[in-house]
Amino acid sequence: MKDFFKYVLATVCGIIALGIVAGIFFMISFASMIASGSAVPEVKDNSVLVLKLNGTVSEQSAEGTPFDALLGAADMEAMGLDDIVAAIKEAKDNDHIKGIYIEGGAATFDTPATAQQIRDALESFKESGKWVIAYADQYLQASYYVASAADSIFLNQTGMIDFKGMGGKSYYLTGLYEKVGVRYQCTRVGKYKSAVESVTRKDMSENDREQRLTMYQGIWDYWVKDMAKSRKVTPEHLNQLADDSIMIFASVADYQKAKLIDGAMYPDAIKKVIKNKLGLDNDDEINQVSVKEMIAQKDDDEADAKVAVYYAYGEIVDEPLSGFSSDHAIVGSEMVKDLNDLADDDDIKAVVIRVNSPGGSAVASEQIWHAIKQLKEKKPVVVSMGGYAASGGYMISAPANYIFAEPTTITGSIGIFGLIPNASELVTDKLGVTWDGVQTNKHTDYETNLIFGKNNEEELRFMQTYVDRGYDTFLGIVADGRKMKKEDVHEIAQGRVWLAIDALPIKLVDKIGSLDDAVKKAAELAKITEYATNSYPAQASWFESLLSAASESKGTYLDEQMRETLGEMYEPIMEMRKDMQRNRLQARLPFSTTIR
Repeated sequence: MKDFFKYVLATVCGIIALGIVAGIFFMISFASMIASGSAVPEVKDNSVLVLKLNGTVSEQSAEGTPFDALLGAADMEAMGLDDIVAAIKEAKDNDHIKGIYIEGGAATFDTPATAQQIRDALESFKESGKWVIAYADQYLQASYYVASAADSIFLNQTGMIDFKGMGGKSYYLTGLYEKVGVRYQCTRVGKYKSAVESVTRKDMSENDREQRLTMYQGIWDYWVKDMAKSRKVTPEHLNQLADDSIMIFASVADYQKAKLIDGAMYPDAIKKVIKNKLGLDNDDEINQVSVKEMIAQKDDDEADAKVAVYYAYGEIVDEPLSGFSSDHAIVGSEMVKDLNDLADDDDIKAVVIRVNSPGGSAVASEQIWHAIKQLKEKKPVVVSMGGYAASGGYMISAPANYIFAEPTTITGSIGIFGLIPNASELVTDKLGVTWDGVQTNKHTDYETNLIFGKNNEEELRFMQTYVDRGYDTFLGIVADGRKMKKEDVHEIAQGRVWLAIDALPIKLVDKIGSLDDAVKKAAELAKITEYATNSYPAQASWFESLLSAASESKGTYLDEQMRETLGEMYEPIMEMRKDMQRNRLQARLPFSTTIR
């Protein structure tokens, strides 16, 4: 027995000692990762910036942790437009960078303008005399549009290109709801405000068909013009390819004959192409620089005067939407607080608000608008529209001193709607649930009656009055901000979406330009020549990101699994879930703009 306790004690001591040693080793490794993460990586001469177009490209990159590289998660699974454009811009001015290699072509872009801005950055890069080469196993259409800026485009011997034009079908759930006994009641202003139609109609209205076709045709024409110029073909040639793509591309060689690519090869051969560009022998290694490493080369300007760049992207909500979705959102109360802080910061001389939002809660949008009005009284405010600044996204843009938009920005959609499900047939007729109670006044229980009552015409008239008032307020906000008459705003409003190139002549935007253009304009309005730019809201530190990832990993994982399992049905199901949490009064874009 004595030996037994001796061995047990020895084992326990060994486990404790092993834990201490492992802990020390972990701390040393951890400190090493932090140190290496803070050091600026060296960019060797004769290097190539590698841009991997795989994953999702959204407005802003998320801050990673020191573990990302160790776990292989520091690549481009969730790319930010801000980092990609900044890296390309930095590479243009870095003498050690000789060219850009675009690898992969299965990226998803949140809006057409996101793809357009990356392509514009690549075109600007080429003005320096440096080269761009693209290679992929396959090119989705938006990725091909980006890659078409390259001097040479190559494809895997067994690859394919998705080239078919722009558009698509929308889902209509009215028939499904009829089967289960649910009817959506709609109150809206604006004949083009079609967000409600997916649950109130079984097909697309003519007004919605008109605005969507105009929008998609405008974007496609812009893309075709860009691609035709780069590939040295005519727009008519590319449109003919899109019409015939299902029939004429029987092999990879057909893509080359159609002048969509410059050659087909296996991955090992593309390395030789890059080495030839760099003047390397076959045995030499290619010096590769990632997007993150390229950004790290940028010198931070320490000027006293600051121009704040505030990123406002995602749906506008009153409170964070709970559930599986990890989509970024603009929380009204949080943005108001941030804007108030910027107004009180004497070092901030001007503010650029980068808006990339389809809108959302009309109430939260109006609160943000009010905060921007107050901010504008203290310092200049310039809006830079990203992929979209529509409905509530336009409402928060309207008070700015000046509005820039990208050529393919989707904007406008000045309108309001309310959407209330009525489940009386399901609950009472099919399930047999009845309602009874007492109330002190006629409409005490109007909300329950809207959802479960059969005779609720008066309640719906009240909701319509509420929506009408919201629309009138919206018109007033735009008229005041854009120095227009309310009647003139009403003529171009009606919930209709506009491409920025069409929104310019009707005074919804001031100029077509980039985020950089907006920053320069803000500095000009503030009358400063020496300044630095700071991004807001401040991104979470890597430690906060680590804690957040740990607490949200389950929801994020479930969200990913649902996306994979449900496929195209993921969006409508998540929309139904979000509808139960959204504010009843919505100023939101009628449709999704995600492209592949």
